[in-house]
Amino acid sequence: MTVTGPDFIALQVRDLDAAAAFYETRLGLRRAPVSPPDAVVFATNPVPFAVRTPLPGLDLDAVTPRPGAGVALWLRADDAQALHDDLAAAGVPIVAAPVDGPFGRTFTFRDLDGYAVTIHDQG
Repeated sequence: MTVTGPDFIALQVRDLDAAAAFYETRLGLRRAPVSPPDAVVFATNPVPFAVRTPLPGLDLDAVTPRPGAGVALWLRADDAQALHDDLAAAGVPIVAAPVDGPFGRTFTFRDLDGYAVTIHDQG
């Protein structure tokens, strides 16, 4: 018996509608045709990405230092620099400025719930 790799990634968020709108309007993600209750799934490849309401017993405001600390979430974009510029102009917190590296142009921002999300533009 073996695990073959990640098959679904979801972030637990404080406000499902606001988080879904952020990822749609700021990152250009498109909703998948079907989502489970209390979640919005996006049509990302190769692994579906979603935002969802917190599981019972999880208080995101009590998570220290912030939700997702210690987890590296990377999303690929077609133009990381242009996305960086759009996010920065909209006041989205940039926590690591764009640099060129083995995965192309790369930068990290914080979403509405404080998750650090890294964007890169090469596979």
